[in-house]
Amino acid sequence: MRVAYLGPVGTYGEQAARHLVELEGLVGAELLPQLGIRAVVQALAQGTCDAAVVPVENSVEGGVTACLDALWEHPDLTVARALVLPIRHALLGSGPIEAVSEVLSHPQALAQCSQWLSEHLPQALQLPTSSTADAARMVAGSRFRAAIASQQAGTEHGLLELAYPINDVAGNCTRFLLLRRGPSSSQGPTASLAFSLHSNQPGALLEALGCFAQRGLNMGRIESRPSKREMGEYIFFVDLELPDGSTPLEAALAELAPLCEHLALFGAYPVTNLA
Repeated sequence: MRVAYLGPVGTYGEQAARHLVELEGLVGAELLPQLGIRAVVQALAQGTCDAAVVPVENSVEGGVTACLDALWEHPDLTVARALVLPIRHALLGSGPIEAVSEVLSHPQALAQCSQWLSEHLPQALQLPTSSTADAARMVAGSRFRAAIASQQAGTEHGLLELAYPINDVAGNCTRFLLLRRGPSSSQGPTASLAFSLHSNQPGALLEALGCFAQRGLNMGRIESRPSKREMGEYIFFVDLELPDGSTPLEAALAELAPLCEHLALFGAYPVTNLA
């Protein structure tokens, strides 16, 4: 069993992958780090791996757009399980914090620590990297550079812990999805789907969402992404709570389908919350 995740070693993606592998009982699974979320999804779609772990939503910064776009491009992939992982950022470096003039990290991590940075390192230049662990690797040995990453990444690269935690929001957490190939499941307390509508006209979205409301299905999340075809055309990503099983969902989808140009059901799945 090969499981792709957003690498390199030491990312929160690796932590999530290890938890999900354990929860799924995938004994002996090999973790395959990838450079970029799109590369993680493509590795699964192309058969390079058997499963993939991707971040889909952060409690502070919202949806991870690269993940949503990749899922829409590969509607044949399904969600097997979700994990909510607490995120506790550290400022890591090889020199004193007073000497830091550049801070490197993934754009999401920089945004999640923006207030702390403005108060403690207001003059430092903020530089985006492909991942938090990659930032830790890049600052190793530098006295004027620091990285925002996990404590694990600091240990991996022999860095000093200059400050911890530096999250602007104490309850910061990220939801990760374990993706697989194959038919989607209808069993689980949460279901994820995405759709685009035939026409952009008054009441079109309201009519579509009414398919859920009429059956008592609560939306845990709704998010839109541009279709990239024309201005004002959107794709809608929805998470639904399924307290009464899959029957209401099946009825809702049957009513929703004629309203949609495209409809992708990523499946129902269990959610484990570690936050």
